[in-house]
Amino acid sequence: MKRIFLITLSAVLLAACGDRSADVTPAPNADEQKTATLAAPPKQIPREVIFGNPDRTFARISPDGAHLSWLAPDNGIMNVWVAPADDPESATVITQDDYRGIRNYFWAPNSEFIYYLQDEGGNENFHVYSANIANGEVIDLTPVADGVRAQIQAVSADHPDQLVVGLNERDSQVFDLYLVNGKTGERELIQENPGFMAWVVDHDLVPRLGQAPTPDGGANLVDMEGNVVAEIPTSDFLNTAAIGFNASNDAIYMIDSRERDKAAITSLSLDSGEITVLAESDLADVSGILVDARTHEPIAYAVNYLKSSWSALNDDTSADLEALTTALPGSIQIVSTTQDMSKWIVHEDSTSKSGAYFIYDRDSQSVTKMLDQRPALADYTLAPMQALELESRDGLTLVSYLTLPLGSDADGDGIPEEALPMVLWVHGGPWARDDYGYNSVHQWLANRGYAVLSVNYRGSTGFGKAFTRGSVGEWAGKMHDDLIDAVDWAISSGIAIEEQVAIGGGSYGGYATLVGLTFTPDTFACGVDIVGPSNLITLLESFPDYWQPFLEGTFYLDLGNPANEEDREFMTSRSPISRVDQISAPLLVGQGENDPRVTKIESDQIVESMAERELPVTYVNFPDEGHGFARPENRLAFFAVMEGFLEGCLGGTSEPVNDAFEGSSIEILYGRGYIENLPQAEDGG
Repeated sequence: MKRIFLITLSAVLLAACGDRSADVTPAPNADEQKTATLAAPPKQIPREVIFGNPDRTFARISPDGAHLSWLAPDNGIMNVWVAPADDPESATVITQDDYRGIRNYFWAPNSEFIYYLQDEGGNENFHVYSANIANGEVIDLTPVADGVRAQIQAVSADHPDQLVVGLNERDSQVFDLYLVNGKTGERELIQENPGFMAWVVDHDLVPRLGQAPTPDGGANLVDMEGNVVAEIPTSDFLNTAAIGFNASNDAIYMIDSRERDKAAITSLSLDSGEITVLAESDLADVSGILVDARTHEPIAYAVNYLKSSWSALNDDTSADLEALTTALPGSIQIVSTTQDMSKWIVHEDSTSKSGAYFIYDRDSQSVTKMLDQRPALADYTLAPMQALELESRDGLTLVSYLTLPLGSDADGDGIPEEALPMVLWVHGGPWARDDYGYNSVHQWLANRGYAVLSVNYRGSTGFGKAFTRGSVGEWAGKMHDDLIDAVDWAISSGIAIEEQVAIGGGSYGGYATLVGLTFTPDTFACGVDIVGPSNLITLLESFPDYWQPFLEGTFYLDLGNPANEEDREFMTSRSPISRVDQISAPLLVGQGENDPRVTKIESDQIVESMAERELPVTYVNFPDEGHGFARPENRLAFFAVMEGFLEGCLGGTSEPVNDAFEGSSIEILYGRGYIENLPQAEDGG
C-alpha cells in the first residue's frame, strides 16, 4: 500500500475530527463548531473497568459436581482456574497461556480435564488442548502444521476419555474426523469428509450424518451411505440445523424453521422420517435449549424477542425456572450442569449491574452467587437500556435498544430533556443480533454523554427466516435504510441532534459505517469502522478455504459470486470503495493484521483511497490481533483512540489517555485531520 505508514501515537488521539469536508470547505475553528448541551456528566467509569479483563468469568461446574471453574487473569493473562466445589477460595490456575489469553473452554466428561482452543495472533487456526486439573499438564491434542484448523466436534459421557476433533489437514475446505484420547493425545482417523460443511455425531462418538451443501444455497442432511435424511431449503439455511441425537441414537433434535417462519425445536425420527414439534413461538425463533444430560432430551427453551425468556417442557423444569426467575430478575442463561442434573451454573445478565454467575441446587431450589464478572462496576451507576420496536419505511418491525446518559431523562419517559449527540452502534454478522442486557459499548458511550442506539436491521437473526433472508440483495440497500430510518426516528423524537450523529461498529457494523459515510454522507458526523469490509469483491475472494462450503447459502446468495462478471458489477455498486469521493466526515479505522475473515486489505484499500484524496482518516492496526481485539491491552488502546476521536467529533467527555497504550501492539498507520493541542503527523498532512 503506497500511502500507509507508521506515525507517532501522540498524533492520533484527536485526529481527523475537524475537517469534515476535506478540501472542499475549510474546517471550522474549534470555537465555531456547534457543541451539544450535555447532561451533567455522571461519575466517569474508567475504560479499564469496562474493557479490561473481567475479574472472573465463564464459570462452569464439572460433570461430577466436584469442581468449579472459571476464567480469570494470571499475571494479567486470562487462564482457566479450578477449585473444589466445597472450597472455591483454594482455586489454582491449570493453564499456562502467556500472551493472548484463553477465551473459552469445555469440561471433559470424565471431569479430569479441561479442553480449550487457542490460535496464534487471531488467525483462527485453532489447536485443541487438554489441561489436567490434577497436575496442570497441558497437551496439544492437534499438533498439526501451520494453516490447519482444529475444532471440537463431539464429546460423550459414554466415552468420557475421548473426543471427536475435526481437522482440515487433508483438504483445507472440509474437516475430517478423528477420535482423540484426551489423556494421551493419541488420535485415529474415523471418517474422511466427502464434502460436508458440518457433522452430526452420536453418543457413541460415531459420525452418523453430514450436512451437504446444495447448488442453490440450501443443504441436505445425509447419512454415511449418502441417503438424504432431511432437506433444508435455501430459505431455511440460516435458521435450521441438527443439534444432537436422542438417547437411543435413532432420532435427532433440530432447530427447525421448515414449514414455518419462526424456528422451532423438532425431533426427527431416522427410522420413519416423522417430525415432531416440541416447542415453538409465534414471536421469535427459539434461541436457546436446555438439554437433560442424562436423557439428552430438551427440557426447556428460550425465546428472545425484546428480551430473552425461558419456558419449561416438563413440570420439574417449570418449578426450577420459577425458582430461578424469582431469585434472579435479570435475563438468565443456564450455561453448565452436572451430569446428574442436580446442580446448574446460571448466568444473570442485567443492564444495571455486572453480570454474575450463580449455583442452582435443584434439590433445595436454592440460588447461591458464585462470582461477579466485573465487581468494580458496583462503584458506578449504570445507565438503563430501553427495548424498542421501531418501524422501517416499508413496515418492518425493527427491535432496537437505546441507552441514554444518566441524568438526561429526568422524567423517565425515554426521551432526553434536550437532544443529545448520538452514536448508532451497528452489530456485526450480518447474521447475528443485538440483545437486551449489559452492553459494554452502550455503557461506555452513555457514560461519556452520548445517546447510543443499536438496531436489529433486516438480515439479523432471531426474528424468523423471512426477516433474516431480508438481507438478500440488500447490502447498502434496505439493510442500510433500516439504520437511517432509526436515525430519523431518533432525531424526530428529540433524542439525537441531527448534525451530531456518529455511526460505528465491527465487521458488518464496520461495513455499515463505511456505507453510512459513502452512501448517505450527509447523515453522519463521523464514523468508526472496526475490521469492516470496504470492497465486497476482495472480501469474498479472501475468505478462508473452510468457508467455501457455506458461501452459496450466505454471501453468494446475498451478494453474488465474484467469479461471475454480472455479480461483480453488483458487488462493486454496493462497495464503499467505489464511492470514496462522497466521503466528507472523519473516519477512524481499526484493524487486526491477522484477521482471516475481513483481511487487512479491506482497511488498506479505503484508507489509501481516502489518503490520496486528502480526506480525514485515521488508521489503527494491531499486528497481534484478528477479527476484533482479544488482548485487553489492545482493547484499551483502541478505545482510548476512539474516545478522543468521538470527543473531537461530537463533543462528549473523555478519560485522559494516561497509560492506555502500555503493553499494546498498536500501530497508527495513517492519520490526517484536525488535532487539538497535539502535534500534527508530519507525513499525515
